Amino acid sequence: MFGKVKTWLGIEGVKLELLLPEEIDGKDGLVKGKIRFFSMNAQTVSAIRVVMVERFSRGRRSEKLTDEYELGKISIEKTISIPANEAVELEFKLPFELMKSEMDQIEEQNILFTGLAKTAKWIRGVKSEYSIMAEAKVKGVALNPFDKKVIEIN
Repeated sequence: MFGKVKTWLGIEGVKLELLLPEEIDGKDGLVKGKIRFFSMNAQTVSAIRVVMVERFSRGRRSEKLTDEYELGKISIEKTISIPANEAVELEFKLPFELMKSEMDQIEEQNILFTGLAKTAKWIRGVKSEYSIMAEAKVKGVALNPFDKKVIEIN
């Protein structure tokens, strides 16, 4: 009985790990990576969802505002058997499209505006943080395994 509860909660079940490059070129619009699965018990993954999110913050201290934008997502509807004590890797390609603010567009227009735009961003406390999250749907488990990695976009 205790083993069934552990399996249902995902304890000793499938663990998911994102394997991503350290830096991603924003002009490519594509992230190539891998998802590594590992489990202490044989289990089956029925679907995987991968999402890229931008966490955009501006302002300082009590006036700070934060928004999240979904830049790209894929759903992989594939049944994958995860044997006990063996790693299984799955490659994926995640297309994305960066959102450009008015300040970003001004910065790209002319080399003279680059310094001015960067200074204005610094004064207003503008910052973007990019992350990729993957979640797998495992048969017979209530709590799905997931992983989130912060990435750098240049």
